[in-house]
Amino acid sequence: MDRSEVAQILGVDDDIMELASCVHEEISDEIATVNSICRINTARVLEALAKAGLSDYHFGGTTGYGYDDIGRDCLEEAFAHVFGAESALVRIQIVSGTHALAAVIFGVLRPGDLLVSAFGTPYDTMVTMIGRDRPVRGSLAEYGIDYLEVQPAADGGPDFEQIASASRGARMVMVQRSPGYSWRRSLGIDEIGRIARCVKEANPEAIVFVDNCYGEFVETREPTAVGADVAAGSLIKNPGGGIAPCGGYIAGRADIVEMAAERLTAPGLGSECGPSLGYTRQLAQGLFMSPLIVGEAVAGSIFAAAFLSKLGYEVSPCPGQARHDIVLAVRLGSADVVSSFCQAVQSASPVDAAVRPIAAPMPGYADEVIMAAGAFVQGSSIELSADAPLRPPYDAYLQGGLIRHQVEFAMLKFAQDVKEKARSRE
Repeated sequence: MDRSEVAQILGVDDDIMELASCVHEEISDEIATVNSICRINTARVLEALAKAGLSDYHFGGTTGYGYDDIGRDCLEEAFAHVFGAESALVRIQIVSGTHALAAVIFGVLRPGDLLVSAFGTPYDTMVTMIGRDRPVRGSLAEYGIDYLEVQPAADGGPDFEQIASASRGARMVMVQRSPGYSWRRSLGIDEIGRIARCVKEANPEAIVFVDNCYGEFVETREPTAVGADVAAGSLIKNPGGGIAPCGGYIAGRADIVEMAAERLTAPGLGSECGPSLGYTRQLAQGLFMSPLIVGEAVAGSIFAAAFLSKLGYEVSPCPGQARHDIVLAVRLGSADVVSSFCQAVQSASPVDAAVRPIAAPMPGYADEVIMAAGAFVQGSSIELSADAPLRPPYDAYLQGGLIRHQVEFAMLKFAQDVKEKARSRE
């Protein structure tokens, strides 16, 4: 009865619903694993909030300079506990994941230093920040900071020999956990720990920095608990739980976190400034909800991978492959199919469902990008979204989903659209 009602509401044919039912049966063991991880991470977050002593009086907030903001300090202590780190900076003044990464990179590196990317080319906005391929005002290249990239090994994993070699002259080794706009796989926590050990053996002074975007709470440990010196990300991704309206975090070694804070504010001010403006409750509640919400997103992604594979599309990670982030790459093969895919995601959204996504230039991106996101928080990618740079081989990147059923409904709509277009060509 449930299946037929959903089919009627969504306007989806019975054969597509039957395919979805088969997928649900096939992925049951993977979903059980996701549920177990969610349970463990919920316990970790509750313990961290209790240790930090979060209380109702912390939700008042501060204005102006934000001196002596006890709620902000309590939340940062909780983040540090969860991440297995000495210190954390959790601020609504951080506008994006890229901004959080920039605060660390520009806070630490100086002219003549070497930054190494340990696992291929980073995300498009990071490439812009690096400024190696084209002149960009204020980029690392303009500041005289050198950059070196280590490509993945032939088996698709980290090339530890090359990482060790590159690390010997490095001030910082950056590890991007999620694949970004590339077809490589994401990195697991154990692999990140091994990279950190490899770097430290080659150069004990090198700082291991993890771009943790899209990866928080997908596993039961975070990079700073396995040897990374610092990690950073966005609160409108995983650790905001779909509740945080903005912000970002940096967690790690106390001196590095403070250097990043001095970049975010000013030298000599550092982490002492930055009012919470009454948002501490939302940020804390987002952290509390994040293990559950990340579990929903991963469960939706597991369904999408299996379902799209049965429709004949190549996906990464493949069905049954271990999950280390909330992103699913889908090789769609043409701009038209990318458009249909993004339209299906948009139409299954609670906000702006009637909007038709089109490709457009985006700040920090080399190609036009088509983005689908009917989100309560603008740009939130823990909410269901899809984006694709319009370039061959026309890959789309699906991420998020506060409720796993929404991800499934988007995939059903896409399958129905593909079927109807094929029928019209006959």
